[in-house]
Amino acid sequence: MKNPYDIILRPRITERTVALSYGNERLPEEKIQRQYTFEVYIDSNKIEIATAVAAIYNTGKKDGQKIEVEKVRTIRMKGKSKRVGQKAKGSRPDWKKAIVTLAPGQVIEDFGV
Repeated sequence: MKNPYDIILRPRITERTVALSYGNERLPEEKIQRQYTFEVYIDSNKIEIATAVAAIYNTGKKDGQKIEVEKVRTIRMKGKSKRVGQKAKGSRPDWKKAIVTLAPGQVIEDFGV
């Protein structure tokens, strides 16, 4: 079994992902579904990502406060081509992004924002 910290590399924090983590402000607090974006290991699948997020963010919490992942969406991002020196072309590595949707009313407190 893989270590959860090898699957989840880091949270992706941008203006758009922070807005997704707040959810729809017009709904009552217990019905808001929050989405969090992570940079993940490129060979990981959705099941591994869901269990890794639950394992990382459920450590030290009581049973009533534990988060449960409802849905995971993944996107493979192509690395951009960049110039290295005057003539040589290089490229950044490909990477994978996962958007994790939690059950209604749940929140990750220490997401990094």
